[in-house]
Amino acid sequence: MADTWDFLTRTPTAVTPKNYQLRGPLSTVTRNGETYAQWQHKPSEGWGARIWFYVDEPAKKVCLVEVWTSHPEETL
Repeated sequence: MADTWDFLTRTPTAVTPKNYQLRGPLSTVTRNGETYAQWQHKPSEGWGARIWFYVDEPAKKVCLVEVWTSHPEETL
């Protein structure tokens, strides 16, 4: 999780095999009337955990939406 913390605090929108914007209806999230790109981060390849988040650029914050300990059914 330390590697995940480092990645999300330094380069949250870097596209990698383990970090990318979700597609389709999950590609955006709306909070307080603002729409943001919604991203998914996989902490490790062999484990099904996923972190869904968006980046509030003006506030310079990574905001967690969902944290899954296994592969979420929504993306199957």
